[in-house]
Amino acid sequence: MATAPVMPRPGGTRAQLPPCYYEGYLEKRGPKEKVSRRLWTCLCGNTLYFFNNAKDTHYVEKLDLSGFVSLIDDCSRDRNLEAARLNLRMKDGEIKLTAPNLEARELWKGFLYSVVDLAVPTTLTLLPGQLHMLKEVVEKERQRRKRSLSRAPSSPLSLPLVGEIPACFRPVSRTEAEVLLERHPDCGNMLLRPGRDGTSLAVTTRQDLNGSVFRHYRVTQKQQGGYIIDVENPIPCPTLHDVINALVEKTAGTLQPFLLEEPYEENITYISSNDENGERTLHCAPTSTFSRGPALPPKGPERWTLRSQTKSPSPSHRSLSPPGSPSSPMRRLVLSPSPLTQTAFTEELKQKLEKRRTSQD
Repeated sequence: MATAPVMPRPGGTRAQLPPCYYEGYLEKRGPKEKVSRRLWTCLCGNTLYFFNNAKDTHYVEKLDLSGFVSLIDDCSRDRNLEAARLNLRMKDGEIKLTAPNLEARELWKGFLYSVVDLAVPTTLTLLPGQLHMLKEVVEKERQRRKRSLSRAPSSPLSLPLVGEIPACFRPVSRTEAEVLLERHPDCGNMLLRPGRDGTSLAVTTRQDLNGSVFRHYRVTQKQQGGYIIDVENPIPCPTLHDVINALVEKTAGTLQPFLLEEPYEENITYISSNDENGERTLHCAPTSTFSRGPALPPKGPERWTLRSQTKSPSPSHRSLSPPGSPSSPMRRLVLSPSPLTQTAFTEELKQKLEKRRTSQD
């Protein structure tokens, strides 16, 4: 659905943009646009830049992916039967994209996920060479962000925190906190983060009421120790854990701490290189069952002993051995009374026999 080219608006040149990871034509329709436009699209850093054509040096639009929420295939039919549609959901609306074909759509999804999550996606249908490209993109984007942070003016949290920091603390901005909560609703709806001024903290919450509803609460530290939730009736809390617990209790458990579990691999994988053509391939290591040694018998009270017996009928082969002794391949736990108990029983029997003889005489 191509339309007349967009008149260039003031935008930076390509030389001023971050490194380009992937580019190609996409049809784009924003939340307030009625008609799609065919634009040359470049993924530079974590931003999409749109040009009227591949030869233009100034972009006409850009889309920062820091507000990314989700990426979903659109299976509706297009006039071009080979085209493949895609819905890019951002924090401020949904953008409809159309790739030339299914393969191009998978590649765009792979590059977008790699830049947003800083991890190679594992659910897409891609070739080994394409997966290798995505891995390189992840490493380049990580290095680029590290350099950007080192050049950016630092704004650390200047106040010393009292006590242990809750697990729901995230060193993110207000906007990043909203995106995290919206992208992972199953992980909780409340997180603790640094305040904008660097001298306070803030709690960001998300609830659903015909759409996302975000609230932000300032948390300040008292000079004499402890914290205060700055609301109409301030709530004093000794520690940051008490801050989170207070909000959970005040809302009857509606607010829950945000705990994002990082994914771990389920299989061991490695990359090997073919000596003939130099092609690198990802392999999954074979799984094997490791044998475990026999469990030691439980250690009983000291008055019971462990008697080890062999198959030999000779009584001379019987011997007392401590628990866990490897001297006998077959062993049986035999419970026998201690010598003190046996002696007392013999004396008592002798006394009864003596009394019986005396009475008979």
